[in-house]
Amino acid sequence: MKRLSLVFVCLFSLIKVSSQDLKDTLTVAYAPAPPFIIEDGELLEGINIWLWRRVAEDLEIPYKIKTMPFSDMLGALKAGEVDVSINPLTITSDRIKEIGFTRSFFASHSTVAVAEKSSFQKIRQFLGAFLHMNFLRGFLLLFIILLFFGFLTWLFERKHNPDDFRPGQKGIWDGLWWSVVTLTTVGYGDKAPKTRWGKVAGLGLMLSGLLFVSGLTASIASSLTVNQLTENIENFDEFKERRVGTVKSSSSYDFLRVHFFKEINQYPSVIPGLEDLKNQKIEAFIYDEPILKYRIRKDSTLNELQLLPIKFDVQFYAFGIKKDSLDLQKRISQRILEIIETTEWEVVLAEYGLTEI
Repeated sequence: MKRLSLVFVCLFSLIKVSSQDLKDTLTVAYAPAPPFIIEDGELLEGINIWLWRRVAEDLEIPYKIKTMPFSDMLGALKAGEVDVSINPLTITSDRIKEIGFTRSFFASHSTVAVAEKSSFQKIRQFLGAFLHMNFLRGFLLLFIILLFFGFLTWLFERKHNPDDFRPGQKGIWDGLWWSVVTLTTVGYGDKAPKTRWGKVAGLGLMLSGLLFVSGLTASIASSLTVNQLTENIENFDEFKERRVGTVKSSSSYDFLRVHFFKEINQYPSVIPGLEDLKNQKIEAFIYDEPILKYRIRKDSTLNELQLLPIKFDVQFYAFGIKKDSLDLQKRISQRILEIIETTEWEVVLAEYGLTEI
């Protein structure tokens, strides 16, 4: 009889403890992350705000809301200073070791934001390609080739063809003029070698000049395209040697660090990073696509920025729960799953211009 009473006492204690998670007032943390969490003065709205309020109302969860920097949020969850984070946290293998996650409610990608170049910058970049050291060296070498064959032809022609290749300094200019006209295939016909060795020199100019000009043309094309930041970039690897930015302590930062990006600037939130991008302090800002897209579309001061058609690092968003709250985690996850299976959830996503991948 005593044993039976003890069993009932234990069961009652377990039920009481498990239900305590929902009866206690939870500390719910957030940081602005439009369109998921939009802070307008004292007004809070957004996809995650709507979802959390529905979950808390349906499960009768008492809670108090608390704002904090995103960079402090994971540490606060890990230390048990807050019970729930309603930010769109990406589920990662490292995070799941320290905090709990609800069922994922949205999936997205990371992408790259860059600053559009002005017309003046494009012209300056175009002209800068012609002032590139490799191009200048090639142009100098081409001039030496033209001068060499022009001088050589003049040596052979000056005595036998003085009308076309005059003696003295004027004759050297005649030789240079002939070599330029010949190599560029303009073909004025005002000067032409008549001696055997003059024609041999002309043949050498044509063959060597043809090969060299082909290489110089390729060098010019390369100078005009290499190191230009345009929407034609096909993947994020092309930014590994550039100055890039992202949000501090975010999954995007972990991704960039693991993939060997050389210079990563961390920001407390998205806006300071996009401001630095606009002011050309960094060359790209890499973060979650829906958040960047919403910020750039809504903020008129950022209309000079654009998102490249690059998608990588698939991310699954969920609410973060402190580690030892398994019953709370299960109940919230079950309710989230029920909500996102309704058409009402699709309407909420559409209202903020989002679609699932």
